Amino acid sequence: MFAYIIRRFFQGALVLGIVGFIAFSMFRFIGDPYENILGQDATVLDRQALEERLGLNKPIAIQYLKFLGNAMQGEFGVSYRNGIPVSEMIAQRLPATIELAIVSALFALFLGVLLGVYTAINRDGFLANFIMTTSLIGVSLPTFLIGILLIWVFAVELNVLPSFGRGETVEIWGWKTGLATASGLKSIILPAITLGLYQMTLVMRLVRSEMLEVLRTDYIRFARARGLTRRAINFGHALKNTLLPVITIIGIQLGQIIAFAIITETVFQWPGVGLLFINAVNFVDVPIMATYLLLVGSLFVVINLVVDLLYVVIDPRLRLDGTEAR
Repeated sequence: MFAYIIRRFFQGALVLGIVGFIAFSMFRFIGDPYENILGQDATVLDRQALEERLGLNKPIAIQYLKFLGNAMQGEFGVSYRNGIPVSEMIAQRLPATIELAIVSALFALFLGVLLGVYTAINRDGFLANFIMTTSLIGVSLPTFLIGILLIWVFAVELNVLPSFGRGETVEIWGWKTGLATASGLKSIILPAITLGLYQMTLVMRLVRSEMLEVLRTDYIRFARARGLTRRAINFGHALKNTLLPVITIIGIQLGQIIAFAIITETVFQWPGVGLLFINAVNFVDVPIMATYLLLVGSLFVVINLVVDLLYVVIDPRLRLDGTEAR
């Protein structure tokens, strides 16, 4: 397993190297740092001094290696718009995005697996058919429209939940959180549902499909013939063998929750990294854009490694080299 982890680590490093090159290209060839930082009235001497400070007068290969070295140390340059280190801006915004992603993921996984199992076991029931029909909403409607509908119903018409912002926050052990306050908990409900509804629908449909397929297998029929209880068959045998393909989709969806939180954070004005990225695009703030790209790329690499390791945990018959244990 150790050799497998090392191999996957180097594969992930290669991917991150490619992502880093794309991010570096954004630094080097997109936007005008001189105008963004100094303004249109800057003199030639001002531009030369800034070029020296940012290292833009050095060869491209040297700039790229320096960029990767700084990125490994958590240094991603200075915002063209604000003149503040990007690492500080990310550190201020990242807790909001992480909390939103965690709550959305828990919502998607818990309800997705629960409803998927229920609709598979009771596939001919009225409630199961109703759930499958209404789940089309989560697949068909775009995220921004779901957010607007939730705002209209719960914030405008019913006036029970806030429509924007993160609510009141408190700092616990250096982490600024809104989950420890009543207004913070209320503020995260609508964004979390908006962000997690699509993933929840996909997980539910996948669990249902895999569960139905497993329930038709011979070993499930044999388990029934042995007189095992319905709960033991459904949850001890069928669900366990359903999880392997589900984990792959769940891993991808967890990465997408953060990667595509941009839309949700924009609709609800959630002060996270996604909203910071949108503002950076509007002002061509390349360091922030490149840093966001690196963070998302790193997230997907880590999630894929965790998913591969979970395969072996769930199904010990699988060998790490991709063959089946004999």
